[in-house]
Amino acid sequence: MTDNGPVDLDAFAFLLTDDGQALLSSLRDYAPGDELATATRLRRDHPAPVVSAAIAQAGLRRRAEAKFGADAARMYFTPDGVEQATRSTVAAHRAERFRALGVRRVADLCGGIGGDAIALARAGIEVVAVDRSPQACAVAEANARALGLDGLIRVTRDDVTAFDPADPAYAGCDAVFVDPARRAGRGRIFDPEAYSPPLSWAIEAARRVRYAAVKVAPGIPHEAVPDDAAAEWVSDRGDVKEAVLWFGTRAGERRATLLPARAELTGGTLPDPPVGPVGRYLYEPDGAVIRAHLVAEVAERLGGARLIDETIAYVTSDTLRPTPYATAYEITDVLPFNLKRLKALLRERQVGTLTVKKRGSAVEPEELRRRIRPQGPNSATVVLTRVAGAPTMLLGSPARAA
Repeated sequence: MTDNGPVDLDAFAFLLTDDGQALLSSLRDYAPGDELATATRLRRDHPAPVVSAAIAQAGLRRRAEAKFGADAARMYFTPDGVEQATRSTVAAHRAERFRALGVRRVADLCGGIGGDAIALARAGIEVVAVDRSPQACAVAEANARALGLDGLIRVTRDDVTAFDPADPAYAGCDAVFVDPARRAGRGRIFDPEAYSPPLSWAIEAARRVRYAAVKVAPGIPHEAVPDDAAAEWVSDRGDVKEAVLWFGTRAGERRATLLPARAELTGGTLPDPPVGPVGRYLYEPDGAVIRAHLVAEVAERLGGARLIDETIAYVTSDTLRPTPYATAYEITDVLPFNLKRLKALLRERQVGTLTVKKRGSAVEPEELRRRIRPQGPNSATVVLTRVAGAPTMLLGSPARAA
């Protein structure tokens, strides 16, 4: 995760001193709306660049709490680092997979602010973290020290494309982790060969060591997965976070991992389930399951559930079977899409809290809520989708086991 955020290195170095730490501590509870007044007050005793750096760190730490939890209050960040760093729960899962493989030392190429290096070190793995950005390296070193992991993490500023496992700098590295930058000034990069470094380079680097993991965008086409790699899609609390190409493990395997439960589903060889009418229960597979093309495996675990449409990743059944791989809804109404009819039905049932889900529909949930304006004490879920090719509304609520 290469990181080129705008960090004043001199000001950042001051923040690591005792006086700088005291300044950061004074900002722990400051309100963002008071930034101007806070900056004016602090500039009476500190240079303007130092104050700006301290206030920026305070804001970045607050933003980083969603990814790093309590650690964020002790860590250091850049704007790009907060945006691009791996969520700590996901990084910890990957580190555990490396540990289970017996890996002892990892070359973390494109190491960024050190999020993945931290997880690897906490798993007891030594890390050589490499990045070409001086800002990223300075922040990564500070994070390793702040979390007491500097004995396991060595940060090196270098061009990762110069990686050579025979180089003494990588002595003892039995694995590689590569997280190419997938963002540029104009936003996300969708072409894997436009990653920095390109995906083809990352794959070749991965093949030069015993084990390797290459982080890619979740939308990577399955045909782009090399034959000698396993592919894993990871979701955290229902949100798909990443895909990873694993080398040195089970080539050809497709895996969906759901965190924090660490539920893992593998497969990819079953034929598509049959298409049939909507039953009493509708199952929405987790996004990682869908990305991994494992919907058929979920349907089989549900006792032979069927698709509602050959192009839609919803499955249905007349029985309720709890599964970590899909969310179940009890369906009360199956209706052709008609906005007026839906509005009248919700008004009749006094539905004021409406959850809108969609797949295969051009209607936007917020636009639907705006036009319906639900009111009342009751709640409901409406699923906008296609059933056997026809635009359809499914009305119901989350299923509850008896």
